[in-house]
Amino acid sequence: MTVRVRRVYDPPEPEDGVRVLVDRLWPRGVSKEAARVDEWPKGLTPSTELRRWYHAGEGTYEEFARRYEAELAEPEARELLGHVGDLAGRGPVTLLTSAKSPEQSHTAVLVRLLEADGR
Repeated sequence: MTVRVRRVYDPPEPEDGVRVLVDRLWPRGVSKEAARVDEWPKGLTPSTELRRWYHAGEGTYEEFARRYEAELAEPEARELLGHVGDLAGRGPVTLLTSAKSPEQSHTAVLVRLLEADGR
């Protein structure tokens, strides 16, 4: 299974495979043509409330990750996570985000859960 994370602002690369936008909001200043997004499962992204809480600096990354994992345990998110895992089992998947520090964002949680599932 190959899952990687890239910023949506970076130009697409041939080895990206299926490009999945994992942000709830469309990234500013990027056209749909330039982003070349194959899928945009909004139900897999952190809730608006959780996203605002984290960006307001009210908690630690560890608390954010714990709360996000709880959201991902909900049926719709679980199904979407399974779908992305199935895609990754068939070929490379690139999770796209506008986060400035993907390693301290929801994408790190997604990668960890996808790799743990190992479809």
